[in-house]
Amino acid sequence: MSDTGTTSSVVDARRRLRRSLGFRDLVVYGLLFIAPMAPVGVFGALDARSHGAVALVYLVATVAMAFTAFSYAQMVRVVPQAGSVFAYARAGLGDGAGFVAGWMVMLDYVLIPAVAYLFSGIAMNALVPEVSRWVWTALAVLATTLLNLWGVRAAARVGFLVLALEVVVLLVFVVSAVVVLARDGAARGWLSPLTGDGTQGAFALSAVLGAVSVAVLSYLGFDAIATFAEEVTGGSRKVARALLCCLALAGVLFVAQTYLVALLEPTPSARLAAAPGLQGSAFYDAVDTSVGGWLHDLVAASKAVGAAFAALAGQAAAGRLLFAMARDRRLPRVLARTDSGVPRVALLCAAVVTLVAAGWAARRDDGLDKLVSVVDVGALTAFTLLHAAVLGYFALRRSGGQVSWWRHVLVPVAGAAITLAVIVAAAGVAQAVGAVWLAVGLVVLLIQRRRSRQPRNPSLS
Repeated sequence: MSDTGTTSSVVDARRRLRRSLGFRDLVVYGLLFIAPMAPVGVFGALDARSHGAVALVYLVATVAMAFTAFSYAQMVRVVPQAGSVFAYARAGLGDGAGFVAGWMVMLDYVLIPAVAYLFSGIAMNALVPEVSRWVWTALAVLATTLLNLWGVRAAARVGFLVLALEVVVLLVFVVSAVVVLARDGAARGWLSPLTGDGTQGAFALSAVLGAVSVAVLSYLGFDAIATFAEEVTGGSRKVARALLCCLALAGVLFVAQTYLVALLEPTPSARLAAAPGLQGSAFYDAVDTSVGGWLHDLVAASKAVGAAFAALAGQAAAGRLLFAMARDRRLPRVLARTDSGVPRVALLCAAVVTLVAAGWAARRDDGLDKLVSVVDVGALTAFTLLHAAVLGYFALRRSGGQVSWWRHVLVPVAGAAITLAVIVAAAGVAQAVGAVWLAVGLVVLLIQRRRSRQPRNPSLS
């Protein structure tokens, strides 16, 4: 069998996924995973880092992530499999690199839902403090797992309703902000979200790029669309379009909301930089001061529900990744079983790991920080291997026909440079955890290769 990841064409019905998703469903899953109001929690930190040019930060971050989205679009057209970057790296770089890519992105797909569930638990605990946040977290895990077990189509329908509610809340914020700005004027200069507020000196490109290294993490999750390649109707080109569309929509939403809230923000970026304790609530404080507490509560409730359904999309993607790796004999084969086209065993396994991680973090004061620091490096390492896979598949192996030097060489090289730069700029703890996880994966790969070289006993075959 070749290393191009074509095993899905020969698996039996117990290891096939049901094709039931359309273009809208794919975009819904991607936006749910990202969350339309993802900048809410990090606005203060980015505003302080960028000297007030937070909208410019998200504009640059969208362009930076477009390189990764474009590489995904190139690979999903030629390797339309549920394994996403695991399958792409196998096709472009070989079995070993494919396993490493899948192993590293597993940190992202399995633990980002835990972060999202914890966000939901914290938000619900703030609204109903009588119930512990770990109880809210567990309830969110239970509800969304049941939806995922029901089937990808049913989960997509419910997810669409939740996403629509999130977008409505975002529109309420936009309209309220525009009304306040028209009535009272801006607290900062009208161009300050793009040029800086001047309280930390002149515009500094280095400050903006430093903030971009954090802002790109708001986009993690759009790539989960690629894990549904075997469940979409109409071919893999639809998946490629959905990836690019999801990123573009997220970019527009992020730039618009950060531009408006930066104009409403009464606290200068210099003060936010000097008082880190104010950064986490900066978005809410600006809304509270300029619009009113009612919008604060509405945004908080939306974040609570939205985070749970971001976790739903993440859990679904994690289940598909485990399913694909198990089908290719990289994880226990039981994870490759499907029931009515749903990988329920893989989904339950992902849910258990997520519940344990989220429950552990919910009981610790520093649990959220610990989880967030772990997930980022895994995804960015996998993105780097994705870009390398484009080079390997199209430019080196010439497996995709005629080589386009800008699509198959320039874009992936630039994309890999960006992801490597973000990894270098990541926190030391995240780098250490990523290195340990990579080392464990390499040991697992070595053991698998030794076992595959051992002669098989004919009596057991």
